[in-house]
Parts: sequence; C-alpha cells; structure tokens
Amino acid sequence: MNNYTPAPDLLNQRTILVTGASQGLGRAAAIHYAKHGATVILLGRSVKQLEQVYDQILAVGGPQPAIFPMDLAAAGDADYAAMAQAIGYQIGHLDGILHCAAAFETLAPQSLESVEGWLKLFKVNAAAPAAINRVCAEYLEARTQSSVILIGETHGHMPTAYWGGFAVSKAALEAYFKVQADEWSDTPMRINLLIPGPVNSPQRARTHPGEAKNSLPQLDALLPRLLYLMGPDSAEVRGQIFEGGD
Repeated sequence: MNNYTPAPDLLNQRTILVTGASQGLGRAAAIHYAKHGATVILLGRSVKQLEQVYDQILAVGGPQPAIFPMDLAAAGDADYAAMAQAIGYQIGHLDGILHCAAAFETLAPQSLESVEGWLKLFKVNAAAPAAINRVCAEYLEARTQSSVILIGETHGHMPTAYWGGFAVSKAALEAYFKVQADEWSDTPMRINLLIPGPVNSPQRARTHPGEAKNSLPQLDALLPRLLYLMGPDSAEVRGQIFEGGD
C-alpha cells in the first residue's frame, strides 16, 4: 500500500464522514479525500478548526464539505441519531467513514487513574465509533462498496505499562472491530482497522515530547493507505488489521 497510486478521481461522487477532522490524521485525510473527489463531512469538537479545514478543502479544489460539530465525550444515542438524520436529510447517502477521533489524557500508572477518566476514554475511543457505525449503517448498506476504517493504536494492540485506560479502550476498539467485521461479512459494508505506529501527530507530541519530529514518519505517509482502504480498489479487503508499513 505504501506504493499505491490512486486515480485523481478515486472518490468522485462519494460522501465520506471523517471524525476527528479538526487536527492530525483526520484533518490530513479529510483534505486528501476531498482532493480525490469526495464530499467530506467534517466531524469534530472545534467549529473554528473545522472551518479552517473547510477552507483548506475549497482551496485545493475539493467539493464543498459539510461541518458537523460534536463532542463525542458528551454525546449520547439521541445525538448520534440526530447526526444520522442530518446526513440523510442534507446529503442522502454515505459511502464511507474514517474514525480518527480519539481521547487521550496522559501516561500514568494505574494507581493514579480514575473511573471518570476511563469512562471518557471508553466513550470516545470505543463506544463512539460503534454508535456512529450503528446509526449510519442504513446509509452505508444502501451504497455499493461502502467502507469503514477504524484507527487503532499500538498500545491497544499490545498494551504496556503506563498506557492504562487509553490502551484498554483501544483494545476494546479492536475487539469491537472483530465483532463488527464478522457481523458485516455478508453485507455490502466492509470494515478494516489501521494501526499507524509511531508517526508525527499531535498525540505523539504529547506522549513523547522530547522526540525529534523529523525522525518520525509524517502523516502524509499514511494517506495512500487510507485512500486505498476507502476506495474501490480495495473492494475485496474486509476484516483486516494493518500495522505500520503493511
């Protein structure tokens, strides 16, 4: 996938929801999807940052995107249902979802973590993607070759000390992925999970503040993989976990 060269019109006539679209990988992917023809729905907490991404998409010649502000840590079933209804009313269809939104507090020993902190991590990192997929399934199933991509995390795949609730919530996301992939195995919908590994991102800057940023792969290195998994060239790829340079 690292050498994948997408067609310029790879995502023409497709509508893709990107969570965590205000920064980091979500922002980069949203702009890149739009450059390849997708109408992107930008979901995130900060309206100001989403508006900046909106302007960047127009600047690169992408289709006019939509903005949907939402705080996943505070959202409930009614909020997700309202989001799905808005997509159906304003756009009418959905071809893919890229789940980049993530909650992270700090590296800490288990003795310093709290129930409230764990619940927030689980709500954003595991429950929110499941809820969004659930309410959007009717739109995804109505399209051909619809694709959902979850962004996993190294410490959810192989947990280690001090990653606490974040690692456990990302491990829960991976378990959800396996359940959902099995349930969707005979449907038009497909779901895959990408574990980026070490990459220069806002979260990496928080967990490794002294690390030289130029020593890491940049976010752009992940974009060919995200295009491939979202587009029709990977139509037969489902239920797979991709790590780092896979």
